[in-house]
Amino acid sequence: MSGTLPPEALLDFDRLSASVEPVETVVHGPIQDQAALTGLLARLEEFGIQVLEIRRLHGKDPRNSEDHE
Repeated sequence: MSGTLPPEALLDFDRLSASVEPVETVVHGPIQDQAALTGLLARLEEFGIQVLEIRRLHGKDPRNSEDHE
């Protein structure tokens, strides 16, 4: 639903409730290095995107793979 629903809109429906939920987009994938991360953050800022969280997922370090030697 787009917009804010006034509380009185649900007065006749006692089992219904409404809450405003933020719209979030999750982006995931490998980032080559700190410079690439900085570039991505700058690009998101250009689009007016507010970054809420950044996580580094533990797993195989691409710098240690045989493909990059």
